[in-house]
Amino acid sequence: MTSLSSLGHDERSARTVLSLVAAPNDPSTGRLVDRVGAVELLRLADADGAVPGLDKIAAAVWRERLHTVSSADTLATQMATFERQGLRVLIPGEKDWPAALNDLGARTPYALWTRGETALLAKPLADRFTLTGARASTAYGDHMAMELASDLALSGRVVVAGGAYGIEAVAHKSALAAGGRTIAVLAGGVDRAYPAGHADLFARIEQQGLLVSEAAPGVAPTRQRFRDRGRIMAALSSTTVIVEAGARSGSLRVADEAVELGRSVGAVPGAVTSAASYGSNILIQDRRAHLLTGSEDVLRLVSTTREY
Repeated sequence: MTSLSSLGHDERSARTVLSLVAAPNDPSTGRLVDRVGAVELLRLADADGAVPGLDKIAAAVWRERLHTVSSADTLATQMATFERQGLRVLIPGEKDWPAALNDLGARTPYALWTRGETALLAKPLADRFTLTGARASTAYGDHMAMELASDLALSGRVVVAGGAYGIEAVAHKSALAAGGRTIAVLAGGVDRAYPAGHADLFARIEQQGLLVSEAAPGVAPTRQRFRDRGRIMAALSSTTVIVEAGARSGSLRVADEAVELGRSVGAVPGAVTSAASYGSNILIQDRRAHLLTGSEDVLRLVSTTREY
C-alpha cells in the first residue's frame, strides 16, 4: 500500500502532498515543516513515534487528520492528474515564490497552486497592491475601485484581489481593461470558478495575470478557507486598500492581517449614513488605516512598507 512518505521523495513533492492533506493556516504543522522539512514531516506522519513539539495525544490527533482526507493511493492518482492538466505548484525557495509570504512564519502556505503568469509573484513587494471590499458594493464603491485599480495598473503595479463579486470584481476588471496585470487569490482550487459567474473573468485573468491558491485543485471554498485566504492577500502586497466595507465584511480581516504583518493599510471614506462604508470608516477612525482619496494617496503609502 502506498504511504504518504513514499509520495514525498523530495521537498517539492512532499510539500505538494502536504497541500493536499493538511489544513491550511495550521501553525502546528507550519512549525513542524519549518523545523524538520516536508519530507521528514511525512515520514513522521506515517510512523507512530514521537513528533517534535507535540505530546503523545496531540501527535495522534495530528496524524489522524493527515490520513483522513484521502488515501495515499488516491493522492498519487490526483497528483498525476494535476500534472497532466498543467497545474503548477510553487514552494518556498523556488523561482517566483513570493518571499513576502515568508513573513507569515508558521502560517506560510505549504505550497501555492497557480495558473497564469507566476512571475508576477516575484515582482518587488512595492509593485503589488491588494484591493478588497464589499461584495454588495454601491455605485460609489465601484467607481472608487475602478479608479484606483485603473490608475495602479497604468502605473505598472499589479492589482491583487480575491475574485469575489463587488469591489474585487471591479478591481480585477479595471486592471485588465487598463492593460495591466492582476492576481486573483482564490479560496478554492484554481481549476474551479467560484463564484461560477466569474468563469469568464478567471479565464481572462489566467491569460493576463495569475490565479493562485493554497487550496488543492478541486477543493471547494469554505467559510474557513475564505478567512485563511485573507492572510495571503495581505502578505502578498505592500499595501492593502479597503475600498468599501460593511461592519461584518470579510475584507476587514484582510486589513487586520496586513496590520499584523506591518504592511500599509488604507481605506476609502464613505458617507456616515452608508452601511456599506461603516467598516472602512471605522478603520480610519481607529487609525488602523490611512484615509485615501485617490491613487496618489495609495502610492505614498509604499514608502512605509518593508522591501524585498
